[in-house]
Amino acid sequence: QVSSSGVRGVWSRHGLLGKHDRLMRLEKASADRVVQLNEEQVAALERFSPEFRERHIEAHHSGDLVAVDTFFVGHLKAIGKVYLQTAIDCCSRFAWGRLYTNKMPLTAVHLLNTDVVPHFEEHGVPIKTVLSDNGREFCGRPDRHPYELFLQLEGIEHRKTKVRRPQSNGIVERFHRTLLDEHFRVEGRRTWFETVEQMQEALDAYLVTYNTARPHQGRGMNGRTPGRAFLDRIPANDNPQEDNDQNIDQTEAA
Repeated sequence: QVSSSGVRGVWSRHGLLGKHDRLMRLEKASADRVVQLNEEQVAALERFSPEFRERHIEAHHSGDLVAVDTFFVGHLKAIGKVYLQTAIDCCSRFAWGRLYTNKMPLTAVHLLNTDVVPHFEEHGVPIKTVLSDNGREFCGRPDRHPYELFLQLEGIEHRKTKVRRPQSNGIVERFHRTLLDEHFRVEGRRTWFETVEQMQEALDAYLVTYNTARPHQGRGMNGRTPGRAFLDRIPANDNPQEDNDQNIDQTEAA
């Protein structure tokens, strides 16, 4: 029988003293098929990780599924209520976010039209499906609701989470928790924001780091950044660089 101090010694050598670290390692081991989880471990990971709860959601390529949501940031004295519109590519975890003083269909459309769709178009990748909850900013009559109409015009399928089960959008839920821990709470302690534009500037800087410099430990990411994973998972027939590489190979062979 191993003593509690012996167990802590093993945890310490492997950098696993914190429960968060142990659960992160367990989730990665499960994703890499290194371990077979028992019922107790599955329950612990489902409590810990919204993303793990939604492990049945499959997105094999960039653009297969983009999850969107509205997040209430808070009520700031100098600004009032502030909401975050979020979108995240479920395959690569590449994320976008814009701050607004309301949560309306037009603000939800604005994020897609200004940031998300142009990014995919730049890389020649179509967005196949958008996943949202049943909030009024996302859902309504298909023939008149601005968000529904925008998706139709772009040829994007609209899937909704089950009613009264918003946690079924677990990937974006986990991203919100990361934003809270790494950005909003940190900036809230050291910066006095007087405008939404100032808040957006700080958020933009964080998102650059998140997408291009911060290794992601989510399922199937293997420590890659979302930006790297986005490029790696562009479908072969949608990847201009891969086509160029093939053309070069054929030319050299000739």
